[in-house]
Amino acid sequence: MYDDEDLDEIREAGEQWEAETLEPTLERRGERRDRFATVSNHEVDRLYTPDDVSDLDYLEDLGFPGEEPYTRGPYPTMYRGRTWTMRQFAGFGTAEETNERFHYLIDEGQTGLSTAFDMPSLMGLDSDDPMSEGEIGKEGVAVDTLRDMEILFDGIDLVEISTSFTINPSAPVIYAMYVALADQRDVPREKLRGTLQNDMFKEFIAQKEWVIPPKPSLDLVTDVLEFSTRETPKFHPISVSGYHIREAGSTAVQELAFTLADGFGYVEDAMDRGLDVDEFAPRLSFFFNCHNSFFEEIAKFRAARRIYARVMDDWYGAEADESKRLKFHTQTAGQSLTAQQPLNNVARVTIQALAGVLGGTQSLHTNSFDEALALPGEKAVRVALRTQQIIADESGAADIVDPMGGSFAVETLTNEIEERTMRYIEEIREMGDGSVRDGILNGIEDGYFLREIQDASYEYQERVERGEEVVVGVNKYTLEEDTSPDILQIDETTAERQLGRLEDVKADRDDAAVEKALEALREASERGENTMPYIVDAVKAYATMGEIMGVFEDLYGAYSENLGLA
Repeated sequence: MYDDEDLDEIREAGEQWEAETLEPTLERRGERRDRFATVSNHEVDRLYTPDDVSDLDYLEDLGFPGEEPYTRGPYPTMYRGRTWTMRQFAGFGTAEETNERFHYLIDEGQTGLSTAFDMPSLMGLDSDDPMSEGEIGKEGVAVDTLRDMEILFDGIDLVEISTSFTINPSAPVIYAMYVALADQRDVPREKLRGTLQNDMFKEFIAQKEWVIPPKPSLDLVTDVLEFSTRETPKFHPISVSGYHIREAGSTAVQELAFTLADGFGYVEDAMDRGLDVDEFAPRLSFFFNCHNSFFEEIAKFRAARRIYARVMDDWYGAEADESKRLKFHTQTAGQSLTAQQPLNNVARVTIQALAGVLGGTQSLHTNSFDEALALPGEKAVRVALRTQQIIADESGAADIVDPMGGSFAVETLTNEIEERTMRYIEEIREMGDGSVRDGILNGIEDGYFLREIQDASYEYQERVERGEEVVVGVNKYTLEEDTSPDILQIDETTAERQLGRLEDVKADRDDAAVEKALEALREASERGENTMPYIVDAVKAYATMGEIMGVFEDLYGAYSENLGLA
């Protein structure tokens, strides 16, 4: 962007500044620390100038919003057209309680729903399974059958409101329940809007929620993708999630690299099944974490779009603009929240949310200040939502498209993150002899991802322990007094009520129809057919979550047993 003569002049002026202005200041009082780095321990320079971005080609590397390589944003007008979707994660207790919270959030101005499930539902277990004891409704809503889904979305328009479902091993069952609910209400499937996380690579890499081994788990992910492409074209069947990778302790670069690699792995699997990349890729979505290092996070999001556009074009032959346009949801960093002085979390979340907006997110969840202690209470949820609304309507941050574009610091960080991310992705590809998908499967099997994340997490914690990484209220500016707020308590009758409903459903349903549907599902899976139509049929017969997932566990074995963990 600058010619050689300009750059020579800038370098000469920079050297003069260092000698005449900077050095005397450093000699008098120095700087706060010897080394400055991001949360990911990526060292940052004191100052950035045009010399740092001398190789930047504006049209090739930045371009304009809504055009390749989408560095400056996926859409031309961004938030001047409409703001990001404000999608607060919510779910606890029974379907009735979560439905009430959904309506509360909609009344408070939320523009999309995001569903949290309890651990039994996440793991494909019924509430009456012995393993579910003590966990029913504790960290999300309990969903056993279609009856729960009917109550969960009572009074909510499935066409007007888009809903995200954060669930993975049992994602096909939850998706089938949502499709069945639409059928019940005579809502055309092609009008259903929402997002299913359905990202099993991430589970084996970081979050560790699984039922069956990696390969059959991948087959189910692709079943959903294939079925959704035909039946629910406005629904996003996979939300490739880096959020949980970052929460496990990864760096920003590891989060981005492993997440994009997972996405490319799903692309390869779908293409191997015979799907056209331009038919399914436009409906892939991504989910990123936004941590404390403001400029690193903005640069991460910008680099993500550029890498995705180039790889989808060069490696997978995508031609449609929508196939190369990376779209993502952002959640502020749960890992950064502290139980000590929890009101400090309001400031953390605000900074993280602003970085997500300046990085060009399509939807956003802001964590509640009390989440390090318990599920969020109503007042805390409202403050979290108001944080987004203040950024959108009062700050002016949403009024300029990519306002950080052209910043010497941000453009340099964007380039550095892109380069380091691509090194990781190329390494994963080499592990699979040219296949990113096979590289991920091999990396899961030999513990590659686990080692990388563990090393980064350990290194960060050491910096905290040494005081090199300041955590306000934890290792600096601490208080002796108790600053804990009132927290949400789950009604002790939750489990009893959920178990009662499950018992009633089992008593009322046609057991012969359930058995027939489950057997059809088993036979379809053995034949290698897409299992989604059969899961929908089983759901409509009021087969339970555990019964449906049990079919796959019987066929493929529990992954914990394969690892010797059962």
